[in-house]
Parts: sequence; C-alpha cells; structure tokens
Amino acid sequence: MTRYSLLDLVPVIEGGTVAQALANAADLAAHAEASGFHRYWTAEHHGMTGIASAATAVVLAHVGAATRTIRIGAGGIMLPNHAPLTIAEQFGTLDALFPGRIDLGLGRAPGSDQRVARALRRTLDSDPNAFPRDVMELQSYFADDGQTGIVATPGAGAKPQMWILGSSLYGAQLAAALGLPYAFASHFAPDALDDALAIYRRDFRPSAVLDKPYAMAGFNVFAADTDEEAELLASSQQQAFVALRTGRPGKLPPPVPGYRDSLGVQGAAILGSVLSCSAIGSRETVERQLAAFVERTKVDEVMVVSAIFDHEARKRSIGIAARAMDALETVTA
Repeated sequence: MTRYSLLDLVPVIEGGTVAQALANAADLAAHAEASGFHRYWTAEHHGMTGIASAATAVVLAHVGAATRTIRIGAGGIMLPNHAPLTIAEQFGTLDALFPGRIDLGLGRAPGSDQRVARALRRTLDSDPNAFPRDVMELQSYFADDGQTGIVATPGAGAKPQMWILGSSLYGAQLAAALGLPYAFASHFAPDALDDALAIYRRDFRPSAVLDKPYAMAGFNVFAADTDEEAELLASSQQQAFVALRTGRPGKLPPPVPGYRDSLGVQGAAILGSVLSCSAIGSRETVERQLAAFVERTKVDEVMVVSAIFDHEARKRSIGIAARAMDALETVTA
C-alpha cells in the first residue's frame, strides 16, 4: 500500500494575510484528515512574505488542535538554524500535546540566507559532520540516555517519528546510515530523485526505529474537474517558482490563463524540468500520472504538494488526489 500525505507551506496569497493563511492551514489539515491523508507536514522558511510557517512548531500546535487522528509534523525543521536542545523541547511539547501523532523531519539546508541566519543568532557551521552530530544529539535528548548531560524538559522520553529530508544524495546517505525514514524533495528538486532512492535502499542499516527502508517523495498535484481548469490553477505555483528563481519571491499570485505559454519555449522547458514531478489535470489525468510516479519510484509514501490560490479549489484538488490514490490502490490490489 502506498500512503499519501500532504505538505502545506501555509501560503500567504496576494491580497491575503498571515492570519488567513493560518486559518486555512487548520481547515486544510482537517479536510486532509477527512479525505484519508496519512500525515500533514509544514516546513520552516524565513524571510519569505509568501510563507507563514516560519514558527513551525507553533503552526503545528494550531493544526493539531484542529485535527484528531492525522499525523502532523515538520517537513522540515532546518536544523542548522537551531540548537538541538531547542528542537527537543519544542517537539517534546508537541508530543505531549498530541501523543503518537508527531513527525520531525530534519533538513540540512538553512532555509534562508546568511543575513537571516545572523538574525536567527546562528553561525552556520561549515564542518560537514555538524549536521549528523546535531541529529544524533537530538536523538539523545529524546532517548534521555545521559550522553549530553542535560535532561530536555519537555523532550526526554518523547517519541516523535524522526525523518531525514533531502534534495541531493547526502540526505539519502545519512538516512541510510542512521536507519531512519527518508523523504526526498522531488516536488521542486527532482534531478537526483532516482539516484537518492537507490543509495538509500542499497545502504540502509536497520535501527531500533526502522527495520527496513521507508521512502517518501514529494509530488505536485493540481487537480480539478477538467484538465484546462487544473492548468489554470497550477499557474499560481508556476509564477511563484519563477519569481523565486529570479530573486523576486513574494506572495502566491492569482492564476493567469496561458501563463506557461507566455514564458516562451525555453522558460516553459525550465519550468517543466524543475516541476517534472507533477500531475496537472482531471481525476483521470492525475490518477494516471500518480500511478506512473509510484511505479517509477516504488516509494512507500507520496507527499502531495498543492499550492493553489483559491482555498476551496485547493481543498477540491487534494480531495481529488486522495480519490486518485485510493483508486490506484484498488487497481493494485
């Protein structure tokens, strides 16, 4: 069975507010829960006016209060920005509030630039071993094994499900070495996906928390009643990505008819490559494209990403994605 989950960056739309984005996040998570999604993740980004999830643990507490059963977590926390003890306390608190529901995905990238890193009072360590050390220190706080000489309160004895995230081969190697589940960010950085999954599965070492590899991959879904409507909905994310890549990040813009064609052949090709792990269309189209992605990657879980300007259209999109994944499982069975 291939599980399906949802990554929500809590987008702030043009003309919208952070308060509205946070209200939408809670509503979207409840809708995902009712639609059969396995987990809801959000991610840490700083200094971006179009993303409201910078205080990731606080957002997760908000979402947790609006849901009952769906797993909630970070996809991810950018560990170089934080002392591991701080994250142990935050996610230990979440684990106490929502026991058995908390995930903690850890990324090596800072999710910001040097200017933001200084504002966070962090000096980014150039030592390649810094990230693995921080991950193991964090594990030690949760295990309360005495190795750090400090008892994390909350944190000691907490059991969030820890993940290693990545968009290159490094994360795959670390997840395999530590025997942790692995999530690849193919929804925006697909180039190394196949190699990363192969390395993770080949080099995986069983651990106390996982006896065999467990891999997830990000996949964009823009679904609607027709292919044409879905193409229009997808144009908001396409505009946002082009703006980010050209140094002009901002709030999520409204859809624009014919946007992709307006970029010209070269621009459309670049966008198509970067967002190649995507399904855009009706339920039949989405089901076919999801099936091809699962067949290609053999992932245990698909992390659906669906940044759409209109909140109700976004809810419909993830509902269609859920039905497509359910149909895929029925066919497989």
